[in-house]
Amino acid sequence: MNTKPILFLEPVFKQMIWGGNRLGTDFHYPIPGEDTGECWGISAHPNGDAKIVSKPFEGKTLSALWEENRELFGNLKEDRFPLLIKIIDAKADLSIQVHPDDMYAKEAENGSLGKMECWYIIDCPADAKLVLGHNAKDKAELEDMIHGAKWQEFLRYVPIKKGDFIQIDPGTVHAITSGCLLLETQQNSDITYRVYDYDRLSDGKPRELHVEKSIDVINAPEKSADTMVAHVQKLPENTLNELIACKYYKVFKMDVKEEFVFSQEYPFLNMSVIEGSGTINGVSIKKGDHFILPAGYGKVELAGEMEVVASCANVHVCA
Repeated sequence: MNTKPILFLEPVFKQMIWGGNRLGTDFHYPIPGEDTGECWGISAHPNGDAKIVSKPFEGKTLSALWEENRELFGNLKEDRFPLLIKIIDAKADLSIQVHPDDMYAKEAENGSLGKMECWYIIDCPADAKLVLGHNAKDKAELEDMIHGAKWQEFLRYVPIKKGDFIQIDPGTVHAITSGCLLLETQQNSDITYRVYDYDRLSDGKPRELHVEKSIDVINAPEKSADTMVAHVQKLPENTLNELIACKYYKVFKMDVKEEFVFSQEYPFLNMSVIEGSGTINGVSIKKGDHFILPAGYGKVELAGEMEVVASCANVHVCA
């Protein structure tokens, strides 16, 4: 019998100018409106601190649990919970944007972490394309294209399919496009620099742009799109399939059919059910559930038919 608690969380929802209603219709979340763009499923950020909804820590925020019960997270030394897990529903295109790295964010954004992130595409239109990178050959051409609003020349559009996995390093120009539904695993940061926002109005005014900061941090020249997109539609069933291992996280996908048993040996393991339902060590779980398996959890018994995306922090400790 496993004596370690599973930490189930209550998501935080964000209404966005580009948001829709699929977090309600597809995931049956109690969304606050028809413009709900983000579900922060596992989050300990000041802008959205998820609460634990399972005993014995019911009612505690994840950030409080990180501070007061660090043994649940392998006694990691970071000053804040390191990751943030979201589901994003883009009814309309998101702004053209870029994220800074840790060094730039610390200096420019009051000690914030930078933002490395990755996306698992839960659903998208048949002809979907994302903005992933740009076509400027160097910083000078980059500045000319941005200041000259040469967006068609500047932006690189890459076709994607349902089940693709995309890694977005700091400094990469990117934008999610309309109709995409995805799970994002990222550093625990809420810093986004908008390069361009299609001249949209929010409450009658254009949203703030961060053009000079964006130019500061955008990589030029850009790396190949092939290094960013992985086609992971046909993964082995009942396996902890590693999708990425980078400086800040490892991400896994599990396609559970009937029964899958593995051992949780990481400082902690974030888990999000993105399709189907079943049980974990006898506890019912379903599409839309987000939970954390703490340090020392040990044997994990999954049963049912479901797709799960999981992550652990800091490759140097979850190698």
